[in-house]
Amino acid sequence: MAETQFYPLFLNGSWLKSETSLNVYAPFDGSLLAQVSLAGPTEIEAAIRGAVLSKTALADWPAFRRSEFLGGVAHKLILNKEAHARILCLESAKPLREALHEIERAAETFKIAAEETLRLSGEIMPMDRTQRGHGFQGYVQPFPIGPVLGIAPFNFPLNLAVHKLAPAIASGCPIILKPASATPLSTLLLAQIFDELGGLPPGAVSILPCTREMGESLIRDERIQLLSFTGSDTVGWAMKNRAGKKKVVLELGGNAAVLIAESANWESHFEALLGASFAYSGQICIHPQRFFVWEGHFTAFAQALVNGAKDLQIGAPDSLQTQVSSMIDAPNAERVDAWIDEAVAAGATALLRGQRQGTLLPPCILTRVPIGAKVMEEEVFGPVVILEPYSNFNDALNRINQSRFGLQASIYTENHREMDLAYHSLDVGGLIVNAPPTLRFDQMPYGGAKDSGLGREGVRYAMNDMLEWKIMVKKVK
Repeated sequence: MAETQFYPLFLNGSWLKSETSLNVYAPFDGSLLAQVSLAGPTEIEAAIRGAVLSKTALADWPAFRRSEFLGGVAHKLILNKEAHARILCLESAKPLREALHEIERAAETFKIAAEETLRLSGEIMPMDRTQRGHGFQGYVQPFPIGPVLGIAPFNFPLNLAVHKLAPAIASGCPIILKPASATPLSTLLLAQIFDELGGLPPGAVSILPCTREMGESLIRDERIQLLSFTGSDTVGWAMKNRAGKKKVVLELGGNAAVLIAESANWESHFEALLGASFAYSGQICIHPQRFFVWEGHFTAFAQALVNGAKDLQIGAPDSLQTQVSSMIDAPNAERVDAWIDEAVAAGATALLRGQRQGTLLPPCILTRVPIGAKVMEEEVFGPVVILEPYSNFNDALNRINQSRFGLQASIYTENHREMDLAYHSLDVGGLIVNAPPTLRFDQMPYGGAKDSGLGREGVRYAMNDMLEWKIMVKKVK
């Protein structure tokens, strides 16, 4: 029997084996993948002190060196893409084709950060716009805010962690990253790249798997200047209340809507919509959960979606043929299955539903879902979509806005007036036209309205939260 691989902590730029460890299991078959060290109070305190001590050194690290480092990480990620994708695939049960794509996106995110590092600049601000300011001049520059705490989720265990790590390094901010306990391996593999490249000031980066209790001590610590959290809305908003005076950025998911208008040429976009509907078993914050389809298209679209979902390849995540695999764990699969039962009992019709087998839940398509059912009101985070017909475009927009979430939505239409009306009417952070709501480019601002979060990710926009603008005013005449 092969020896179980062990991953130590990446603490202040060095590897450390702690007194306690965590077993990491494959969601698909329950096999033991690895053991990782868990950070305790001593390691947490060392990481915070290291981050505080490294603040000046990292802020003084020249922009060209930060850019070279970030670019070097991107290069090494691509060189080792297959190995990284396999680990990501196994620890998260993400189908291998999607895992490979995530590695590519993470590399792109580092490249974007390398570019944005070189774009950081200030401005000279003449003060003589008013009489009082005559003879004075201002010099405005961005300064790193200080130590950052990033808390990453399981569903994109590498790229969503990178959306915290890369902007922090680019901004000159030390960062402590807490990966999800279910999926810590991808970020620890990334730390190996950091270690190989070298050059980071000690204390600039720590990657610390730890318990929620230890994570709580990081959240409350006043030496941390910014908290960036990606996860559930319930956890995120409660976390903000406990974070004290530090700045907080929250990306909290949603129940994304898709509006298919009368003018939509949906057939030409169907394969992308089908893939997005059940990608990673719906465990994506911008998974298309609610479809509002013009009544004249409804029957044909519903039949196409049912037939397409039936043909999706279900199986082990490490096969390139697999399109749908297991969910992250049994409790989540059981929860989603129970929500489907609840909706059907309340009067919903299941156009497609399969039998759950452990962590594997087949695609489910529901219609006539009553208001109040969890699959309609909450974030399902599972392979479930809801189809509802509509006759009036404005009514459909209103139905989309009735959700307490507002992360991203998409509209399929050939009518530019409808595009503009949806853009100005929908209370969401992003509107995608003629593509699924899962569409995200890593340079774009990404975040939500209402219960979907606070602030924006996307490299440049994340950097804005990690920087503070300081002005020096001089008398020049």
